[in-house]
Amino acid sequence: MAASDPNPRSDRLPPEASDCLTPAALGERMEEEIGRAERHGTGLSCLLVRIDNLDELAREHGGALREQTIDYVASALRRELRRFDRIGRIGPSGLGSQGAQGRHGGGSAAVDLLIVLPGADSPRGEIVARRALERMRTIKVEAAGAREPLQISVGLAAWQQEVSAEALLARARAALRCANGDRGYPLPGSAATAAGEPSESR
Repeated sequence: MAASDPNPRSDRLPPEASDCLTPAALGERMEEEIGRAERHGTGLSCLLVRIDNLDELAREHGGALREQTIDYVASALRRELRRFDRIGRIGPSGLGSQGAQGRHGGGSAAVDLLIVLPGADSPRGEIVARRALERMRTIKVEAAGAREPLQISVGLAAWQQEVSAEALLARARAALRCANGDRGYPLPGSAATAAGEPSESR
């Protein structure tokens, strides 16, 4: 298995910035950023990136492909972000839960990654969403001589006063479900909602 990526990035990040956070670490980071936003009155957005077809690819090409692809996608997304943004995996029960979607696969057919964007309001978050979608369209999974596109969808939510980390995640999930049937480019003016379409095959 290999990832075919015509637009690799060689930017070097500090080790702690390039890591894909566990659900527990991601939950802690979300709480920290919400506390900072409350204290300083700054913006905060989160971007939910869903990969819909990894289990299908794993059934066809082997279970190792699933985890390798998740790690590769997280690394590729990380290089599109600012140094203080963070990306992590969401457990089946939300933030702070490793569970069946842990490091060894299993769980639901979709895999969710969450990007935390400190200081970003809705319009800035949507810019990141569009950039992330463009980045994902360039990646294909190569296994057993076949090249498969990833099916990516994105939901964006901006934090507001008295909104908890889990509530913010729930808003991002709702945005992902509602935005153009989960399959469409971010709509102009839809500051709190964005969705992605499957990558195009080559």
